[in-house]
Amino acid sequence: MHDRLHVGGLMETVGPPAAPGPAGPPGPPSYAPSYPPVAAVSGNDISLRVSKRLLWVGDAVYPLQNIARVFTFTLKPRRAAACWRFLRRMALTLALWAVFTALDSDSSGSGIHSGDDDGGVYAFATVLAVLATIFFAAELLSVLVAPSYFVLSVETSGPSGALVTSRDPTQLKQLVFSITYAIENPQTEFQVTVKEITISSPKNYHFGDNVNIYGGVGSIGIKK
Repeated sequence: MHDRLHVGGLMETVGPPAAPGPAGPPGPPSYAPSYPPVAAVSGNDISLRVSKRLLWVGDAVYPLQNIARVFTFTLKPRRAAACWRFLRRMALTLALWAVFTALDSDSSGSGIHSGDDDGGVYAFATVLAVLATIFFAAELLSVLVAPSYFVLSVETSGPSGALVTSRDPTQLKQLVFSITYAIENPQTEFQVTVKEITISSPKNYHFGDNVNIYGGVGSIGIKK
């Protein structure tokens, strides 16, 4: 005879142990991984699910047999590169400003132009240098204050790929194991909600230590 128990408003039947069924996706590792501090995620919610040997990430679909790598990493802004780029641009700006200033001084000293034009080239070069400095400084600041994201990356054997994030880094670690388990076990199906991540300037971010490059000059492994 089976006994019935009420637990938290739900009724359970207690009887002989059921036969073990197929194992589900493995859980996260037993150790407690440390995660770097990342910015609060404010992207749109999208569905990530595995069904009938297909991985759906929002409206995009990837056959599981085409997935080459699934991993997590911290997507960090290229702050050092942005600083060096700012210094190079400023050096070039100051050099051009000095050249135009010297030409204006030589023209004034030789009396080539009238007194009404004295300092015109210098003033024009100074205005351009100030505007360029403001533009370069704003671009540098946008990279320095850009947030870091802990993301899940899905790479395929082709040029396509997926990049998502979550408020809970542990969920992304769990998804690595779940997707890997689904690749090895065709009957596996699951669905979770993750965050869509949108990067307005991909060149300002460092996308991990390895990327796939598909032709072109200066490619960073991102297909627009």
